[in-house]
Amino acid sequence: EFTMLERFVAFKDYRSMMALAEQMIHEVAVAVDGAQIGNLGGHEINFTPPWKRITMFDVIQEYTGKNLRGKSEAELRAIAKELHVDIEPSAGLGAIVDEIFSVKAEPFLIQPTFITDYPVEMSPLAKKHRTEAGLVERFEGIVNGHEICNAFSELNDPIDQRARFEEQMKLRARGDEEAQVLDEDYLRALEYGMPPTAGLGIGVDRLTM
Repeated sequence: EFTMLERFVAFKDYRSMMALAEQMIHEVAVAVDGAQIGNLGGHEINFTPPWKRITMFDVIQEYTGKNLRGKSEAELRAIAKELHVDIEPSAGLGAIVDEIFSVKAEPFLIQPTFITDYPVEMSPLAKKHRTEAGLVERFEGIVNGHEICNAFSELNDPIDQRARFEEQMKLRARGDEEAQVLDEDYLRALEYGMPPTAGLGIGVDRLTM
């Protein structure tokens, strides 16, 4: 159990959220099955922490042999074509990386795995990575080929957030209906101030399945 102050201190970035997520999901699995290993779709799944952690680019390279770091949109489209991954004409850099991951890596992640350090283009609301340019502090938990949770260090810089929204609007103009819209109310709230914070979303339907 946590006091409100302890919650604020404990969950100020994505790393603390990873520890929370794997501990909580493990305890749920034990409570439901009475064991740390469950049978899901013919696979024996071991939810015991710590789960494997691997970056988005590293897991794609592991399953495709392709290093996507630093590639331009044109180069990524060429790689996707080589890998026989269909890409929408409106897709930007982040959407191309996401589609390659979704087709070529995610279905094969059976044991609980945290995918970390996403390209900034994929995560317009996440804080920039503290050590590697072009990435954000985000993770998704993957089990049996499906995402069950998503979390990131919240972006609390209003100037950076406005620039991200503007880039997203350019993608919407190209036809990407999933791109974010520019939210002046949200930006105004950030200008008033938001402390270091982490957000976590868990798909209860997928967790139940």
